[in-house]
Amino acid sequence: MGRTYFVEEAIEQYLLDLSTKLKPYVTGLLIGQCSPQRDYVIRAVRTPPKEEQKEDNISLSKLASVDEEWITTHASQVSRMLPGGLLVLGVFIITTPELSKDSQSALRRIIFSVEKSLTKRRLWKPTEEEVSDRAALQICSATKKVVCRTYDVQDPKSSAKPADWKYQSALSATWLALDCTVNVNIHIPLLATSPNHDLEKNTKNGLNRWSKQIEDSVFLINGQVKGDDTELMEGQKKLRGNTQFSTQLSDVKVLTQLSQGSSHRSTATVQVCSGSINLKGAVKCRAYIHNNKPKVKEAVQALKRDIINTLSDRCEILFEDLIINEGPHKKNFEREYHVLPQRLFVPVAGSSVMLSDYKFGDEADAEIQERFVEMLDQSVQAEDIHIAEEINT
Repeated sequence: MGRTYFVEEAIEQYLLDLSTKLKPYVTGLLIGQCSPQRDYVIRAVRTPPKEEQKEDNISLSKLASVDEEWITTHASQVSRMLPGGLLVLGVFIITTPELSKDSQSALRRIIFSVEKSLTKRRLWKPTEEEVSDRAALQICSATKKVVCRTYDVQDPKSSAKPADWKYQSALSATWLALDCTVNVNIHIPLLATSPNHDLEKNTKNGLNRWSKQIEDSVFLINGQVKGDDTELMEGQKKLRGNTQFSTQLSDVKVLTQLSQGSSHRSTATVQVCSGSINLKGAVKCRAYIHNNKPKVKEAVQALKRDIINTLSDRCEILFEDLIINEGPHKKNFEREYHVLPQRLFVPVAGSSVMLSDYKFGDEADAEIQERFVEMLDQSVQAEDIHIAEEINT
């Protein structure tokens, strides 16, 4: 038995519209959630055209010319805009009949390339029982025939397995959300032996240590500690009446352990340091979970990953910004303060799920709107941009 993908109905029309644009092929990402029983696809997003393609309108007629690196970069950017619980869970390609026989091998290459890139950036490890199948969706622009297969990204020799692709209306209209604010105060020493003060590398190492603390934390859901295998909504009243696009929101508190128990021996190391990085502030974290009897462990895992991702993504964005504005060879290591970008959320039409992004204080709404169109093919009204956090250094 292959996997079953339940797919938001609006995606059918979106893919149909893409297939009528007379290019030899169109590629894109599938965004959604994996669960042990079934997978959910709530968005499909076409790969943005490259500048030269816009200008010259190049007609690419061979699938060998599919730009894997461009698609992979897009996937990395998009994954930053996904709250906890959502991931890039596959890729699609729409081709003319002449190219259809080559499209499966192109899809396979893209899937493994995307997964490799996303895994490299993560500070958390997947669990043993985690779903590692990713969807490869192939559509013929002439016949509109849809073929869905999966590849196991944990196995480089994995061959295609058939999968079911089923459209469903209001798929994520009543998904459950978990919200929490985490106070961050991370001190990262910079070793004197670190040759050129590689701030980015040191920050990543410090975040790695902190992420293990988050993994080991206790999560209180609406003030209670719940067993891993209990149902998330157990003991809560189901929403009645008009549940259209309503979110059942759970408030979560994160309790980190102050120190290891007495059974763990602590070994202190003395290291010569030339400086330190301090990350301080309060970050808003959010995860969404399907409403098909989700377990507490699924929800907590999604929220843990959002906490870890949101901080590491912001640091990445800050370093990218510093390199663009100050160049990579800045040698002035005096005390400096940088404000990490703030988190914002934007609603998805027909869903209770919101997508996320980050803005620096001097960024205008228009820049954010432009990014949503480019990265997620979604137009956003300025009044729909919800800034989730205060500015803090």
